[in-house]
Amino acid sequence: MKTRCLYLIAWVCLSASGLSVAAAAPLTPLQDLGRQLFLDPQLSSPPGESCASCHSPDAAFTDPRRDTPTSPGAIAGRFGNRNSPTAMYTAYSPLFQLDTDGITYEGGLFWDGRAANLENQAQGPLLNPLEMANPDKATVVNKVRAASYAPLFNSVFGPSSLSRTEPAYAMIASAIAAFERSSTFSPFSSKYDAYLAGQVKLTAAEEHGRTLFNDPTKGNCAACHPSTPASDGTPPLFTDFTYDNLGVPRNPNNPFYTLPVALNPAGVNFLDLGLGPIVGNTGDNGKFKVPTLRNIALTNPYTHNGYFQTLLGVVDFYNTRDVKPACSNPMTTENLALAQGCWPQPETAATVNHKELGNLQLSSSDESDIVAFLGTLTDGYWQTPSLSECLFNWAEGAYPSLLQPARSVTQSQAPYTYRYYKAANAYVGVSSDDNHVYYLGSDGVMQDVGALPAWLKKAGCI
Repeated sequence: MKTRCLYLIAWVCLSASGLSVAAAAPLTPLQDLGRQLFLDPQLSSPPGESCASCHSPDAAFTDPRRDTPTSPGAIAGRFGNRNSPTAMYTAYSPLFQLDTDGITYEGGLFWDGRAANLENQAQGPLLNPLEMANPDKATVVNKVRAASYAPLFNSVFGPSSLSRTEPAYAMIASAIAAFERSSTFSPFSSKYDAYLAGQVKLTAAEEHGRTLFNDPTKGNCAACHPSTPASDGTPPLFTDFTYDNLGVPRNPNNPFYTLPVALNPAGVNFLDLGLGPIVGNTGDNGKFKVPTLRNIALTNPYTHNGYFQTLLGVVDFYNTRDVKPACSNPMTTENLALAQGCWPQPETAATVNHKELGNLQLSSSDESDIVAFLGTLTDGYWQTPSLSECLFNWAEGAYPSLLQPARSVTQSQAPYTYRYYKAANAYVGVSSDDNHVYYLGSDGVMQDVGALPAWLKKAGCI
């Protein structure tokens, strides 16, 4: 499906190619309510911790606090036991279920899949003593009753929607889930999306990295992180939503190990068994959900316990885990392991995936090129002025009498990018709908002036 939008001042529409620009589509009242709930630091006990504290829009909806591998909670000194994953693209995760093979689990939310869907997931952190630490649902509902957005809540769900705790709490989760399903969380605006749309070329390193990523005899990353659009046209999500044991070591820097016995009875001997306890099968111990690789360059630390601080370290681990010797100290950090040429033993050894990773026989240059390719998955590529600004600036020089560029302004308005020339009362717009450039003069007649890639090449922008 391809939508075509015609606007008097700008033309850039979301398309089935997955390419989009800076701003997200306008939120519905339900989604806007969810946004306000998501950002509200009053919803923790004590106040100060919001959903956005661990899933900040300024950090690809992960925790911007990089000084610890797991997130601090509302109560000082408390930390979660796992790294906060990105909330981006979670809307595409299927319901938690057993695959048709009767063996493999897929979908769900959290690293261990314990929440079937976004609504279930949104209810968890509010009551988790290591996160937002509210003692009960009634406390959360009372906070929402007192919030500035309570009138919006009543408008969306009904005038008595906050009168009963259980349904009100479910509505809170429903609104947050609706926000997470908005295009704010799934913009599909990376360089790779532009590449798939035929609008940009990858660098030599990025292209080689892409080849290695997809090659089943090389990186074989696409086996779990598919890089092609789905059959229904959905852009690649870079996860198959399944669960796997990569053999990640225990993280000696995990602050959860040091929590009081009441919160962590096992202390430093804590083992995170992941999916296994959720489904009641020891054969799934140590397995964690395959994350999306979209925005992976922005979302360190990596893996369920935040063991890896660098993407290069992750790729080297995939490549050499079964080749390098075991570190003498099982609690060796990533940087020391790389320096010593070893890897610590897995946290859960029995179920490690040795078939698809561990000895990929990649060179160090290959590893760097895969990291370069992963960098193309960062959203906001069309937010940057590199291409649109380049084109507009060139057009001003090429057609000065037509555009009269002395008084101009460039804007991105959901979901449009354009430059308005006040003196000429004219607009130049870039459309990701059909990858064309449009001109609207003072006569009010919009003209399709040609394909965007051709103009970018003519302007010397690509």
